[in-house]
Amino acid sequence: MTDDKPKSAGGIGRWLPLIALAALMVLVFAMGWHKYLSFKTIGLNYDALKTFIAGNLLTALALYVLAYIAVVALSLPGGLVMTLTGGLLFGWQLGAPATVIGATIGATAIFLIARTSFGETLAAKAGPWLGKLREGFQENALSYLLFLRLVPAFPFVVVNLAPALLGVKLKTYVLGTLLGIIPGTTAFSIAGAGLGSVIEAQNRIYQDCVAKSGAASCTYSIDTSALVTKELLIAFAALGVVSLIPVLVKKWNKRHAAA
Repeated sequence: MTDDKPKSAGGIGRWLPLIALAALMVLVFAMGWHKYLSFKTIGLNYDALKTFIAGNLLTALALYVLAYIAVVALSLPGGLVMTLTGGLLFGWQLGAPATVIGATIGATAIFLIARTSFGETLAAKAGPWLGKLREGFQENALSYLLFLRLVPAFPFVVVNLAPALLGVKLKTYVLGTLLGIIPGTTAFSIAGAGLGSVIEAQNRIYQDCVAKSGAASCTYSIDTSALVTKELLIAFAALGVVSLIPVLVKKWNKRHAAA
């Protein structure tokens, strides 16, 4: 009896971080706070934000990083808006590194929670097929992680969780995430840095509309579709393929060694 109690408590404790994270996600969506992650919120407060940043740069950067950690850890929509906003408000030279730090910490938080709660349980109960998949992924974890991070076809939240289920080491996960998101983050931060005039123009259009017709009749929109070009996606995909070259070379060497 005494042996069972610590295991039971440990089992419950293992799930507490996941329960707390899920509860926070439910709260954020129930209160509608995720809706503030929009260009309308940023745009209408653009001048005030720039004024605050001019006098409180380090504080503003810290708040931005904390906000990005929360967005990623809670898997909220709006990652692209946040990344563009970092470039818009801080310039890409500061915005890109701050975004990489925030995204990496947030992703690592999800990874640790997932690995602690159900990743270890899954590993213990994994069948032969999943066990083989885990072994293959672990053998080339960094290359696979870089591929998943670089190729935009995979949702960020899925790439945060999958390595936890596949037994990736923490150090490898952090390194793969950090390096893998740098190209995309830098590209979108640079794009965001050039949106100042677009924001100002949209603000004028929106304010004129509100003055004439009232806020209920006016829409505020920034078209970001032009930022995600076919050429950009191809470039990311090419980088992803390059990251798999070590895996292919290793398999080729093994095949010829066996032959």
